[in-house]
Amino acid sequence: MPTTQNRKNFMVNPDADATTEPASPHVSRSDGDTWFGHPRQLARLFSTEAMERFGYYGMRALLTLYLTQHFLFSDQTTNGLYGGFTALVYLTPLVGGLLADRYLGSKKSVKFGAILMSIAYFTLCFGGQTAKPYAVIDGSRYEVVIDEAKQQYLVDGAQKLAIKGQEDGSVALVAPDGSVARTVAKGGFKADADRDPFHTGLMLVALSLLTVGNGFFKPNISTIVGALYEKGDRRRDAGFTIFYMGINLGSLFSQILCPFLAVALGWWAGFGLAAIGMLISWALIQFAGEKLAGYGEPPEGQEKDRSLLIYIGALAVVPIGWFLFLNLMASPAPEAGVGIVGYLLGLPIMGKVLFATFLASVILIPLWALKAGNKVEFQMMIAAIVMIVFNVVFWTLFEQAGSSLTLFADRNTDLSVFGLFTMSAGQTQFFNAFFIVVLAPLTSLLWNALGRRGLEPSIPVKFAIALAGVGLGFLALVWGTQYAGADFKVSVWWLALLYLIHSMAELCISPVGLSMITKLSIARVVGLMMGLWFLSISCAQYVAGIVAQVASVETVGGQVTNLKVSLETYAGVFQTIGLASVAIGAVLLVLSPVIKKWMHGVQ
Repeated sequence: MPTTQNRKNFMVNPDADATTEPASPHVSRSDGDTWFGHPRQLARLFSTEAMERFGYYGMRALLTLYLTQHFLFSDQTTNGLYGGFTALVYLTPLVGGLLADRYLGSKKSVKFGAILMSIAYFTLCFGGQTAKPYAVIDGSRYEVVIDEAKQQYLVDGAQKLAIKGQEDGSVALVAPDGSVARTVAKGGFKADADRDPFHTGLMLVALSLLTVGNGFFKPNISTIVGALYEKGDRRRDAGFTIFYMGINLGSLFSQILCPFLAVALGWWAGFGLAAIGMLISWALIQFAGEKLAGYGEPPEGQEKDRSLLIYIGALAVVPIGWFLFLNLMASPAPEAGVGIVGYLLGLPIMGKVLFATFLASVILIPLWALKAGNKVEFQMMIAAIVMIVFNVVFWTLFEQAGSSLTLFADRNTDLSVFGLFTMSAGQTQFFNAFFIVVLAPLTSLLWNALGRRGLEPSIPVKFAIALAGVGLGFLALVWGTQYAGADFKVSVWWLALLYLIHSMAELCISPVGLSMITKLSIARVVGLMMGLWFLSISCAQYVAGIVAQVASVETVGGQVTNLKVSLETYAGVFQTIGLASVAIGAVLLVLSPVIKKWMHGVQ
């Protein structure tokens, strides 16, 4: 959720002026009509982003649970599909930013993206009947039924045998009298489900529409915010901070309401509310009238309007997304011992495209900057690229929230709140947004206070703190697993502690990111660099899916067969990634003086 937190005025080398976003000729209009000291237009953009994020994070709070509990996909498939989807969500802005820079302009792009995302959320409302689980043992297929207590039973003729996963990976089939009727060796019990092909395909089409629409919306709403301020305007960072609050206010309420409706009325109600939020976001831009006239307009000098051609081309990409998701779901897990080259060659098509695109971008963009700009501009672009690479690590771990952490909440967390009520697993994601809303103003005050004393950390140091922080959050949760009850569930407050630490870490990196890109980028490629920032998050989302797959546990009918094994699996993965993140944060801290020098005074 990128934007900007640091309010400190920045000074750049006069030779590097070309690296800041061009000023809008209309900014002076707002001087006498401000909103909290900012251009009045910021209020509308704030509301637009809040409602768009209301839709997206409401959907995200449901998606992993929807895949495991409605379509009954395995953890391996669910986490892979979720990681691939969120990766595409952040990959498409690279193209969307470029098309807006060259042809559409930011405003048209935002409106078109909002329409596509609204359609996508409405499409998710049509999921059909819940998939029917079954199991295959020694080539024979058996029906599986699940009672209200979520206990799975294998139906063998007139018998209903309880399915109990064992610590060694075997499965015990327990008769009603408590005796073990049969033990199936590890790997011999295969769980799956019968799914309606039409509704499964419809779900994939919805995800494809969502990725394309987000590509047009996400980078360009931020670009319009940046255009409200002239070069060197000290309000820019604070403006992005306010914009960031809109993101989190939207996600805060949606992550409470959408899961609530999904539980109370059905999946369709949760996704439907997300769609309504997205429609409101579209309306705020569509009916802005003169309020946003002159901002985000198409570039001048075009011989003809290519908007319709771009819209048609965007819709033509939807089947490609559908195909990539199918390929992702059908790809087997990489074999052990193949090495990094073998691993990369064995990736699904989406993985190959992502890593190749990111690698090409981080090499070719600096080479272009070396040719097109001067030494200072080149070094500033290099600094941006280095920070973007470290950004991948942060979001890989942070974005476990929508996958492994949500499944952990569903399976190994006691969701009772002081015995007064019980949260749903999807609602636990609200902790992050809540802490951001509470802590963002305090963090801003802290940076200001440190800045006045000349003690404010540089951007690279903030990134290093963020990387260490996201690791510490996982380590805190691992500590909490030692206090799990007899039901192998930890208190929801340990999960809340993780999100508290992660939120503090996020405020050290995410709010700084977009502002950093607009300051360090050469002006005529600021949209492209904005897209590259999101591309780094895209790669992180894909890797996050792989990490979540490592934390996968055996399920039957969407329910785990052994909670003890589940708890131990999650704790082991979380400890590994937590320690790795702390170590990488330490490396960046050591490199930060060199990176700061390349930034030539940008704060």
